Amino acid sequence: MMEPLSSPPGEISAPAPRVPPAAAVAARPSPRPLFFGLALCLLTLAVYLPVLQHDFVNFDDGLYVTSNKHVQEGLTWRGFVWAWQTNVASNWHPLTMLSHMLDCELYGLKPKGHHLTSLLLHLASVWILFAVLRRMTGAPWRSATVAALFAIHPLHVESVAWIAERKDVLSGLFFVLSLGAWLGTTRRPSWGRYALVLLTFGLGLLAKSMLVTFPCVLLLLDVWPLGRLGAGSLWQKWRPLLVEKIPLFVLAAGMSAITLYTQQQSLARLDAVPLGRRFGNALTSYVFYVAKTFWPTKLAVFYPLPTGVPVAKAAAAGALLVAITVAALLRRRSSPWLAVGWLWFLGMLVPVIGILQVGRQGMADRYTYLPSIGLFLALVWEVAALAARVPRRAAARAATSAATVALLAALALACRAQVSTWKDSKSLFGHAIAVTQGNYLAHLNYGVALAHDGREDEAVAEYIKALTIQPNMVEAQAAYGTALHQQGRYAQALPHLRRALRLRPDDAQLHRTLAIDLEDLGRRDDAIDELEAALEISPRFADAHYGLGSLLEKEGETDDALEHYRKALEINPDLTELYRPTGTLLAARGDLAGAAHYFAEAVRRQPDSAIARYNLAVTLERMGKIEEARGYYVQALQIDPHLAGARQRLMLTGGVPAGPGPP
Repeated sequence: MMEPLSSPPGEISAPAPRVPPAAAVAARPSPRPLFFGLALCLLTLAVYLPVLQHDFVNFDDGLYVTSNKHVQEGLTWRGFVWAWQTNVASNWHPLTMLSHMLDCELYGLKPKGHHLTSLLLHLASVWILFAVLRRMTGAPWRSATVAALFAIHPLHVESVAWIAERKDVLSGLFFVLSLGAWLGTTRRPSWGRYALVLLTFGLGLLAKSMLVTFPCVLLLLDVWPLGRLGAGSLWQKWRPLLVEKIPLFVLAAGMSAITLYTQQQSLARLDAVPLGRRFGNALTSYVFYVAKTFWPTKLAVFYPLPTGVPVAKAAAAGALLVAITVAALLRRRSSPWLAVGWLWFLGMLVPVIGILQVGRQGMADRYTYLPSIGLFLALVWEVAALAARVPRRAAARAATSAATVALLAALALACRAQVSTWKDSKSLFGHAIAVTQGNYLAHLNYGVALAHDGREDEAVAEYIKALTIQPNMVEAQAAYGTALHQQGRYAQALPHLRRALRLRPDDAQLHRTLAIDLEDLGRRDDAIDELEAALEISPRFADAHYGLGSLLEKEGETDDALEHYRKALEINPDLTELYRPTGTLLAARGDLAGAAHYFAEAVRRQPDSAIARYNLAVTLERMGKIEEARGYYVQALQIDPHLAGARQRLMLTGGVPAGPGPP
């Protein structure tokens, strides 16, 4: 609901540029802020609560959580250092990674807890956004309407329901906190308050670098609603506002440099995308975002970068954007919120609009999470201003309120439907296939989800569809080759795995996958070459050390095999199945103490394994530790009474076997 433009009695309103005279009418008393906050939270929960029953998805959730061992260890000092030293998915966002570690510390790999954290962060942002806008404008109903649109707009589902997009909701929280801190600084300036702005803004940048445009948003807010432009020439008006934000611009510039550095590899891969194509896509993406804000249908997790944008289409999009911009600027005195909201929207999208293309997407719903607030501001305040100019104001206010309620109800239903598409990988990518065309990534990930459910033939069909659309998609070639290999069609798998490797020769995992296929084809020497190549690329690739050790052991090169086994376990101690062959090789060369160490670790990690206890017992017996050996023989037989070797060794060492078996 939207009230007239003047502030309600008793509320503080920030100075603002001249507004339409028709807006100067008395306002009705408003409920307390707590009422609005609780109502906004209930509305958000009503829409998003089903997300707590959703699973992880096979799109970046693995990179961030389910396949990330550093994150799965929870909050550790080693993980803390790692978060600051590495980038994930071509982004450096240590605070985001630490938040994922905290979730694993609290919930392990139960998706419900991870979704709960994201939802709580979104709830907090909604409440704080309302509070900040209310304090800035003195207009609680309009502020609540903007916050409600932000809370339940379907475009924002991706940011809230996708665990890998934690960076959106986390940076969003620090963004609105920074707005609040800045408001406090403008009203009661002090070094302490300014330091708080720097702190919250810095934390937001550490969650997602897209916040680099924050100082520019503050300049817009200085115009309206804060009304901080002074008198004099253009330079005299803007100089103090620019100078006070220099530290913020310095932070933004530093993060921009770090982001460009961390993304340089991804940027380099897409040098083949012509600049004209990128500009064309950027212009049409802006129009797409505006259109989807007003009519949020056919939303998908991934929109492929178009192979080309017709010049006429790009020109029309550019002309539309220029026209809207000019119209908003022409009304900057009578309706300043139009220019402020529109420029907020345009400016905040600049880092992700695709001029510097990173990734395969042409656009993404998640990019609108914070920029859309500007559009909501412009829309809500303009509707309120128009309603205030109508002669029959009571009727206009009632009609505006009814329309607002109807709009929010429609958005809530649409948002709830969009939330349901994020239930799991099959739902997510099945929906993407249904609402988009030529979506090779959706076909690939849908196939991966089908394969995970054991529906291999259907998965292969999806891989073929992905490759029909995009033959040079490395992941699809690798997935298709792997599926053929798992079906025992090793020779048919080989060309697809080789093509994937030609497309990405520096991928150690692809070398290992190819090695497995070559080994099954009986080409052991070629497989060894591939694993050695993998280790040249990634010397700490534990699985490659394991595989190479296994091949060398089969070739009789036991010393080299043992070296690779040990290296693999040093890198990844969780390779439980590797302790036994390592201990066996050590025992064969007479290092019984070393063998006992690895067999004991196998027992610790596989407490239900009779074989692990038997191997340790045999080694202890050879070391002369008969009593200890008997104990492990007994334990092995308790787990598996039919383990004949343990029964025989126990009898030979003077023990008394129990349970079934020959006396």
